Amino acid sequence: MDHNLPAATDPHAEIRAEVRKLCARFPGEYWRGLDAVRGYPTEFVRALTEAGFLGALIPEEFGGSGLGLSAAAAILEEVQAQGCNGAACHAQMYIMGTILRHGSAAQKAAYLPGIADGTLRLQAFGVTEPTSGTDTTALRTTAVRQGDKWVVNGQKIWTSRAEHSDLMLLLARTTPREQVAKKTEGLSTFIVDMRTAKGLTIRPIRTMMNHNSCEVFFDNMEVPLENLVGTEGRGFRYILDGMNAERLLIAAECIGDAKWFTERSVAYAKERVLFGRPIGQNQGVQFPIARAYAQMRAAEAIVSRGLEKFEAGLPCGEEANMGKMLAAEASWAAGEACIQTHGGFGFAEEYDIERKFRETRLYQVAPISTNLILSYLGEHVLGMPRSY
Repeated sequence: MDHNLPAATDPHAEIRAEVRKLCARFPGEYWRGLDAVRGYPTEFVRALTEAGFLGALIPEEFGGSGLGLSAAAAILEEVQAQGCNGAACHAQMYIMGTILRHGSAAQKAAYLPGIADGTLRLQAFGVTEPTSGTDTTALRTTAVRQGDKWVVNGQKIWTSRAEHSDLMLLLARTTPREQVAKKTEGLSTFIVDMRTAKGLTIRPIRTMMNHNSCEVFFDNMEVPLENLVGTEGRGFRYILDGMNAERLLIAAECIGDAKWFTERSVAYAKERVLFGRPIGQNQGVQFPIARAYAQMRAAEAIVSRGLEKFEAGLPCGEEANMGKMLAAEASWAAGEACIQTHGGFGFAEEYDIERKFRETRLYQVAPISTNLILSYLGEHVLGMPRSY
């Protein structure tokens, strides 16, 4: 069962086909083995990098493919649809946009070629803190200029892949909150070379899915002046600038998950015979699968529109937020239907359903919670009073 567009109408059909071939080298056993030990899929990430997929958005002049966001979305969707896990590396696609759009010529030359060829990993995004959560402007990590360097103190949480990244994109306050006119001002973005940084401590957090999440502590960590991205105090805008790309890419992953669940649900519902008939003949089994499929298709249409607008340089906040919310809900509904269809087998590790079920649940919480998406739609799309 193929839920993708016919090759003639899908501009990314060739990319999808290549991703499918690559993913076939990393079957369920590979991911189950990593899950058992909370391991990082080094071989998988290396294969994606060598194939040029993780450099898809990096311009050709820096060694990347120079493709649009819709191509990146197709890559990540296909990774998920094949039962693999793009969470190990998806951040590199949207984080590097901050350097590309706002970095200096020297920063682009120093980092982008290495990111494109895999000699540098930009996988860590230091934004969220234990006390502020998604209230980013309330973060407490500070960067104070001292001579030819910035000195950073503070703490981040849910900094995924920090143990497996060379570089971190860090958001810190450079002007105290009480000294700025707007709370979004006074935040700055830095490139941290975690290979050489002193005063940096990383502590893994064990969670219900293998997401390689960490807590990160900064104790007088020094960052060279030239590692400031763009203009001091404008970092919040630079981070926001990449949020729509992040949400559209995560939405594409959820759509891939939904397709994976649905394919397995349908196959099992057709082959599993109880009381003399395939269970898929029963509407109680059939309808939840069909409804989740409809949810996925609706989310896919919104995400597709968002990608079109993003690539055209048009505002796409509405589609990015709605698409991420609807796709996350669709993947969860498809996962729920898949577990229910398989009964006890849905909980058996060897079927991979329970692993994917845990992994896809994350996306109703992160990278932005459903409630904040609804707040955005209520205020910025529908024009109602701000709720927080």
